[in-house]
Amino acid sequence: MIEKKDLEKYAEKLMFKMNDEEYKTLQDEFDIILKQMDLIDRIDGISEVEPMMFPFITYKAKLRDDVVKEELTVDEVLSNTRHQVSDQVKVPKVVE
Repeated sequence: MIEKKDLEKYAEKLMFKMNDEEYKTLQDEFDIILKQMDLIDRIDGISEVEPMMFPFITYKAKLRDDVVKEELTVDEVLSNTRHQVSDQVKVPKVVE
């Protein structure tokens, strides 16, 4: 079981504010996930199955090619922000 104090520590690092009910919901969801992982772990031969890289079979899927249509200049991009550093958009720190 995931302890509430651990969730509180992670929430603080991620700058989340949660109430007791939300912590309880999150603990319940983690319990379900951990039980599901335990069930999957019990499947015979599971350690021999190669993990999926995509949720679909890539050799059957036709992905479109990326095509650059319209490029913005650095000045155009930076014109939409007030906070800039060295031709980059400065954003607030959200994790420790």
